[in-house]
Amino acid sequence: MMKDRIKTTLRWVVLLLMVTPQVWAQTWPQKPVRLIVPYAPAGNTDAIARILAERLSASFNQSFVVENKPGAGGATAAEYVSKAAPDGYTLFLAALSQFGPVPVTQKVNYDPLSDFTPIANVASNGFVIAVSAKLPVSTLSEFVSYVKARPNQLNYGSGGTGSMTHLAPLLFLKRAGIEMVHVPYKGGAPALADLLSGQVEMYAGSPSELIALLNTGRFKTLAITSLSRNAQMPNVPSIAESYAGFKAETWNGLLGPANMNPQVVDKLSQEVQKFLKDPEALAKLSKLGLDPVATTPASFAVDIKNDNMLWRDLIKSSHVVVD
Repeated sequence: MMKDRIKTTLRWVVLLLMVTPQVWAQTWPQKPVRLIVPYAPAGNTDAIARILAERLSASFNQSFVVENKPGAGGATAAEYVSKAAPDGYTLFLAALSQFGPVPVTQKVNYDPLSDFTPIANVASNGFVIAVSAKLPVSTLSEFVSYVKARPNQLNYGSGGTGSMTHLAPLLFLKRAGIEMVHVPYKGGAPALADLLSGQVEMYAGSPSELIALLNTGRFKTLAITSLSRNAQMPNVPSIAESYAGFKAETWNGLLGPANMNPQVVDKLSQEVQKFLKDPEALAKLSKLGLDPVATTPASFAVDIKNDNMLWRDLIKSSHVVVD
């Protein structure tokens, strides 16, 4: 009799262990969800997080609260999320930098490939190759020829060593076989200011930085590093039109800590896909110079791995060192 009771009890325990996670996932979320952003307010990543949080709050009838945790190029936020409980109540609206350049150029306390659960990529953008209005060039091919005749005599600015505004043009320079001197700044704004004044000959800025200045005549836009042209800059060719397959993009995507419940991941991923088909949401992203990216959790994981390898290899082969 006792053995039968023990067996019955064990069956119920096993059954509860099997059912509880499914029931819990079906009722998630039952309290506010925190959406961690690795940068200070303002900028594309923060803007995307707030647009997405508004949509998810309405869809799930629960608050999705944006929390900014800047520091160490986003490593501070990444480490925080990696150590959070995988219960779906701490999510990460991350940028590529936390999964490519940052873990290579500085010591971090997280593994970009194993400490997170990819949910969905949201938006991406390339970088616009903008050159000084003083240069006697009008096309990308003319610029390449001009620089090739003057190796290491011309400068390009960036928002800092190891930033994407440094690495994206560096990848292009290597592909084109030309050499320029890198001038790092503390942020994109001073780099752009020196481009406009002619202190540096090139700056690869995000579309959102340059859109408002396009028709001022203070610089020339030669190409964009994304695989395709940007909707806000349809007359600016992609580098891939001259160098087949070239792509240097950053992205912002939704992730959580490792080992999240697959059903919660699926619910979030499906909602992001709906979000990226909404004309109002697409208009908001386009205004920021962003391209929507629709991915499954599995394909997003592959993208993260590939990007990690791409930028790791570039940084190491180019001996990029962050002070």
